[in-house]
Amino acid sequence: MQFDFEHFVDRSGRDSIAADPSFFYGPESGRHLKEGFDLIPMWVADMAFETAPSVVNAMSKRLEHKTFGYFSPKKEYFDAIKTWQREEHGVTDLEDGQIGYENSVLGGLVSALRVMADPGEGVLLHAPTYIGFTGALENNGYRIVLSDLLPDDQGIFRMNFSDMEEKIQKEQIRVAILCSPHNPTGRVWERAELEEAMELFRKYNVSVISDEIWSDLVLFGNKHIPTQQISEDAKNRTVALYAPTKTFNLAGLVGSYHIVYSKEMGEKLEKQASLSHYNQMNVLSMHALLGAYCKEGKEWLVSLRQVLEQNMEYACQKIGEDFPGVSVTCPQGTYMLFLDCTEYCKTHQKNLDELLDAGMEYGVLWQDGRPFHGTCHIRMNLALPHRKLKEALDRLDRFVFRPR
Repeated sequence: MQFDFEHFVDRSGRDSIAADPSFFYGPESGRHLKEGFDLIPMWVADMAFETAPSVVNAMSKRLEHKTFGYFSPKKEYFDAIKTWQREEHGVTDLEDGQIGYENSVLGGLVSALRVMADPGEGVLLHAPTYIGFTGALENNGYRIVLSDLLPDDQGIFRMNFSDMEEKIQKEQIRVAILCSPHNPTGRVWERAELEEAMELFRKYNVSVISDEIWSDLVLFGNKHIPTQQISEDAKNRTVALYAPTKTFNLAGLVGSYHIVYSKEMGEKLEKQASLSHYNQMNVLSMHALLGAYCKEGKEWLVSLRQVLEQNMEYACQKIGEDFPGVSVTCPQGTYMLFLDCTEYCKTHQKNLDELLDAGMEYGVLWQDGRPFHGTCHIRMNLALPHRKLKEALDRLDRFVFRPR
């Protein structure tokens, strides 16, 4: 089946923060859009593609019923998750009772934190780190303890295990958050790395929250390895969080799930999530997942990955050749780039705010990387039609990095 990834969906006025100019322009921002340029959203992590037809069809079919009363998750919901996890990630031992609904990955993360540690305690994360983790931890009173990822001689980000161990001991860490694949660097962890990390967490009895929302968007022949599949110990000390939302562009529908093998941990999470009486599934989200986790959804995803690979290759080559002083490591997964602009800003005596403003004035809506703990970094979303990606990078080349 052929899918259209070249149509650029105009999301302005369509309930999309990605394309909302009020986030970027106006008197308070001090910037304006140059005349003759439209907006190319490349910041928040959702896609400028229509979602898979199978998802829309599943929701449309449910809408025909025209009633939306109280309901319980269907058996088909759990079956779809188990089948997807088995076929996509090799998980063969998953049972219905080990799957639990979460309104969002971050909501599940907060519930798990409240079960595993007390406010005021330190939580270990890798830096750069996802801005959502930062907000969730700070808002709930936890201390962020960062262990920097270090690029090797090929620019591939690696965990610094000696630094992780030192901080676990010094900060008396009881909980670590693992992002797999990693956001914002796009790193897909190898089995040996995960084995060493999980052995370290076993040694110091550290519980693990593993955000695996990007697990279906792994590129260039890399393979996602579920953290819980590393060992029997890893299986029982880890809460893994998943969702079809990132893969199928469903964030506005809300709907994630956790996988927990420990019966005791599962019961504690269920109790924690019940306290607000809010963590309830949306019936359309359930049918959206059923439309995503099916044969047709998988066919769409295969095509999407090919488009993302093309975009990644083009962007990394273009930046490497034509953006002097900007460095980037081509991601192994996700659809985000994390540009290091340190040398460019130093050479041209600019600060990051000036660089960000320059791009936005020409309609390229990119994202400040400092909240992700990048010192002079910009995050860019490449999940858009290839022609729009080329147009955005051409604008940056002509008007921002090499004005002429």
